[in-house]
This record gives sequence, structure tokens and C-alpha cells, in this order.
Amino acid sequence: MKKKVLSVLLCAGMAVSLLAGCGSGSDTDQQSDMEYVKEKGTLVVGITNFEPMDYQDESGEWIGFDADMARAFGESLGVEVEFVEIDWDNKILELDSNTIDCVWNGMTLTEEVTSSMECTDAYLQNAQVVVVPTDAADQYQDTDSLSDLSFAVEAGSAGEEEVSALGLDYTPVTAQADALMEVDAGTSDAAVIDLLMAAAMIGEGTGYADLTYTVSLNSEEYGVGFRKGSDLAEELNTFFAQCYEDGTMQEHAETYGVQAALIEQ
Repeated sequence: MKKKVLSVLLCAGMAVSLLAGCGSGSDTDQQSDMEYVKEKGTLVVGITNFEPMDYQDESGEWIGFDADMARAFGESLGVEVEFVEIDWDNKILELDSNTIDCVWNGMTLTEEVTSSMECTDAYLQNAQVVVVPTDAADQYQDTDSLSDLSFAVEAGSAGEEEVSALGLDYTPVTAQADALMEVDAGTSDAAVIDLLMAAAMIGEGTGYADLTYTVSLNSEEYGVGFRKGSDLAEELNTFFAQCYEDGTMQEHAETYGVQAALIEQ
């Protein structure tokens, strides 16, 4: 009886070992991120409403420098591009859960971003700037003058990082566009947003003609983020280099007025 029990136990142990071996083999055979995107036929791009990078025209179609470049990249892969508005503060979670395939929305290459995502090389230069009502701009020309202001900033953004580091009073909002609305409505004294957005959305001839930007809080660069270890980041680096060389990247940049911020690829 003892021999029979021992034999059964040995067989069970061998079965478990074989199953474990099969499991580890399947892990190494997992498809790459590029294969995954090509198989499903779509590249899902996580964005926010951020002119001039990603915003909607009158028909509701997403346009902008990043939107145009994303469509061109999708075409090079032979897939459709789907734009999904995300909560910027949850961008890493959205990416890791496969809800989106990349974050392509004027994303600053912060330490948090580069440690959590597989990022491309930088393609645009940017800065975080303070936005205030034009009639108050003379009072706020350096960081020391900002201490008494209440700020609106996009949650999880480089702007939030800057005001937090300075110890300023701020309220997190869903998007940079919401931060501008807060200042325009007078519910916040100031906002911190991307310079490229400020150049496109505030001042004379825009919907925020009574707002202007003053202090620049930093200097930064934009990149595109994929899941950690994704082979799509290097593929996009190659695509950027090709587009820069043949001039199509510059053409798209000129359409949206960001050509001066382009980084040579």
C-alpha cells in the first residue's frame, strides 16, 4: 500500500512539473507589442483635449500635431488609429491595463514617465508657464511674486509638479483646458500649462483674449510613451527620423504653429 501511495505521489509531482514547464515556455513565446497592435488592427492612443497637440475640429474629428503624426504612424504599421480621452492622472494605469496602447499627447518626459513607460526620443521642446489675466500680468514676472496666488493645474501633469515643488496653493483639474477655464471664470488666480498650448489658446485672436502668460517655470521635452519593454517605441523613433528627413514632420508642425519647438531627429 505504501509503495502504491508513493507511486501516485511521484506521478502527481511529475505532472505538476510538466505543467509548470509548459507555463514558463508560453511566457517566453508571448507576442511583442507591435505584433499585438497589428493583430487587433488598431493603435489606441490615449489623449486629452490639448490644442495644438490633440483637439477636435467642428466635425468632432481629432486633429493637431500629435494626432496627425499618430495617424501617419498607424498608417505605416497598417492599422487604424483610435483616440481615447483619458484622465491624465491615470495614464500609466490605462497603459498597463491595455485600455490604450500609447500616451501621445504632448507628454513631458518626467522621471515618473520614463521609469514607468517605454518612451521615444524627445521630439518637441516645451516649458511650463504661468497664465494670468492680462490686466494683472505686470504683478507676476518672477517666481517670488506667485506665492499669494491660487492655481489651477492638470492633475498628474508637469505643471502640477512645478507648483507643488514651489509650495504654491493649487487645485488639480482634469485637463489643462479646464485650468484655463478656471482662470477665465475667476475661480483661480492663475494656471500653469504647457507653453505650446498657451501660444495656441490664449491672447489676442483666441477664445481667451484676456489671458496671457508670464513666468516660465522650467524647460522640458515631449515624448511618446508605450508599455514598458514595448518594441513600438523604437519603431516610432525610426518613423520620426524618416519623417524629419523627408520634411513631412516639419509640414505637420507648421500646420499647427509648433515648428520652432521641433527637435532634430
